[in-house]
Amino acid sequence: MTERLDRIRLTPELEISRLVCGLWQVADIEKDGTTIDPDKGADALQDYARNGFDTFDMADHYGSAELITGRLLSRYPNEPRPVAFTKWCPEPGPMTRDIVRRGIEERLTRLGVERIDLLQFHWWTFEHPAWLDALHEMQRLKEEGLISALGLTNFDAGHLALALSDGIEIATNQVSFSLVDRRAAGALSDLCAKRSVKLLAYGTLCGGFLSEKWLGKPEPDAIPDWSRSKYKRFIDTAGGWAAFQGILEAASQIAKRHGVSLSNVASRWVLEHPAVAGTIIGARLGENEHRGDNLKVFGFALDAQDHADLDAAFAATQPIPGDCGDEYRKPPFLTASGDLSHHLSAIPSIYTAEPVPGRPGRSRVSSGSIWEPIAGYSRAVRVGDRIHVSGTTATHAADRCVAPGDAGAQATYILDKIAASITALGGSMEDVVRTRVYLRDASQWEPVSRAHGRVFGTVLPANTMVEAGDLIGDYAVEIEAEAICD
Repeated sequence: MTERLDRIRLTPELEISRLVCGLWQVADIEKDGTTIDPDKGADALQDYARNGFDTFDMADHYGSAELITGRLLSRYPNEPRPVAFTKWCPEPGPMTRDIVRRGIEERLTRLGVERIDLLQFHWWTFEHPAWLDALHEMQRLKEEGLISALGLTNFDAGHLALALSDGIEIATNQVSFSLVDRRAAGALSDLCAKRSVKLLAYGTLCGGFLSEKWLGKPEPDAIPDWSRSKYKRFIDTAGGWAAFQGILEAASQIAKRHGVSLSNVASRWVLEHPAVAGTIIGARLGENEHRGDNLKVFGFALDAQDHADLDAAFAATQPIPGDCGDEYRKPPFLTASGDLSHHLSAIPSIYTAEPVPGRPGRSRVSSGSIWEPIAGYSRAVRVGDRIHVSGTTATHAADRCVAPGDAGAQATYILDKIAASITALGGSMEDVVRTRVYLRDASQWEPVSRAHGRVFGTVLPANTMVEAGDLIGDYAVEIEAEAICD
């Protein structure tokens, strides 16, 4: 092969290939209980590395992918070695220093390295605020030298902004991004440009659906593997098989004009977005390898006519709802199983509802804020079918103000806290009928309104926003809510 992969620096110390080999299919191969021989797996990865595909992405739950990669890395003791990304995806719960360190040390042990090149963090529900505790502990481990760079995976724009404003040094965010799922091209890309974060795009070929193999073919009745099961749900949500065929036809015509494959066009479209550092392509360890074809993605560029043709095809589809990562946090769950059952048995609530003594039909929750016992109030109270949520600030772990000075980030955190309160009392954010927003500075109305709109854009409760002047402490905004449960 004469073509070479483009490369990019994520940090001054970390350079990667712009085509990253994703090892999620190791879990698919091993789901029947058999495991890949680590040396044979490392042999396959070494073949990729020799051809310039020297950056590998995996996770704690991708079967034995970390062990196979560790065997590969052990073969490079005295020379520049391949780059290994991994993810830590813990179940929601308290994130103490010991818990986080154990999680990261397990990644180090399985990879057989002293420092992880890029450690990416996934969190299942932002209603549980311990994700910030985990990130601050990982920041400390980065400063200790156990992590070279910190990344996120499946974070939306609001929560990426919150993490950054709370002092976490984030290099990347790995999200779904393709001709079918174009959510990352919006607010998330805009934020990345402002805050110097790069996107790593997965699902760029929709599990193989974005290829000539499916052009003009009937809709499949059954899907044989997890990866394609997931992306078929994306296709269905984006308007169905007929709309998807429109995208395939447009991409096919573009591919013919440039003398490349349809898959090359799909990858090139994502790579040309300025926020994107690289796309993640599946490596099946000896099966269906397309290294030569993949290299062609760097030999052409899309022109104005190409973009016009794709935009016309997009117009016949439906946008994937919400922001990046919502497919793991709210219906419709666009996962392989259509819910989170193959990931988690349950998602615990951070709050516990308690009955109010002597008041039948009344219950309440407390958040643990130092102010609740001092002032004598509850975070939220349910009376019959109504839930009343007190004025809520961005107070974390009893007394710390999250993201001081950033009203939009604080609003994002507050709305998660309100959601957790309502959920604990048997309701949901869809039940909210009234919100009131109090600002320290009225000039910050827009970032707070945008945070409010991300949560309530389809619920549309009654709302009031006022400048309240000085709020207590470093808080830039306070929000209260009322819900009626049907």
